[in-house]
Amino acid sequence: MGAKILIVDDDPEMASLIQTTLEQSGYNINICDDGEDVMVSLNAFNPDLLITDIMLPGMDGYSLVTLLADDEKLSKLPIIVLSALTPSRSMFETFPQVKAFLGKPFKTEELTAAVKATLANS
Repeated sequence: MGAKILIVDDDPEMASLIQTTLEQSGYNINICDDGEDVMVSLNAFNPDLLITDIMLPGMDGYSLVTLLADDEKLSKLPIIVLSALTPSRSMFETFPQVKAFLGKPFKTEELTAAVKATLANS
């Protein structure tokens, strides 16, 4: 079984697309659709990588990344941010654990390449 990846996205179609794409590459996927449930999912699933949207119910992606950066156990977890809000890219550049930012819509090949590169360098 490949690396474990937690996807945080409240859009079921987007989450399904990401899941299918990454499972075809051999990754073990878990999905969380609410920012407030992420911490429970992170502790239960113990992923090697987090892929998150910015616009989420409960807790937005920026608040989530900030929370993880301040958590001793999770501050090293690599993160890929996906968002249609591409101007927000600069907000995430200050977080060393954010390894990639992909604008939505994205090509599945770009996502797969970003995941492979992130996991190879983590």
